[in-house]
Amino acid sequence: MRILRSNGFGGLLAGVAILGGGFLYGWRGVALGLTIVVFWMILQFSQASRTLRHVAQTPKGRIDSVVRVQSKLAHGMTLGEVLAVTGSLGLPTKIRDEFIWQDDTGHDIAITLRRGVVVRWAVTRADDSRFMDYLDDEQQDKAA
Repeated sequence: MRILRSNGFGGLLAGVAILGGGFLYGWRGVALGLTIVVFWMILQFSQASRTLRHVAQTPKGRIDSVVRVQSKLAHGMTLGEVLAVTGSLGLPTKIRDEFIWQDDTGHDIAITLRRGVVVRWAVTRADDSRFMDYLDDEQQDKAA
């Protein structure tokens, strides 16, 4: 499913729509292909704007449940997908490209992004003991 959201695949589909439309229906097909591409871009922009509008209305670094966010996280998620899952902006930590969110019980989750993609996350309990840490540093460097 992730291939459907990749930039290369989207460009390929746009090219096929425009060229296929031009080959089959002439200039009218090119116009239809361009219309479809522009409509798709408007949908993507609308979704991103809606996510950012929702994120702007919530307190920074606060989430409802760390467990819920952790269950929805996956390696390779983009920053936009992380914002949609958390519903707020994370607070930056001292570690580069790491952001932290905290719930009402005091548990927090630190998510590390490399090039805008999730490479690891760690959950910390309210008593400061790390109980879930995904990917060690060697695997993290290979993933980035």
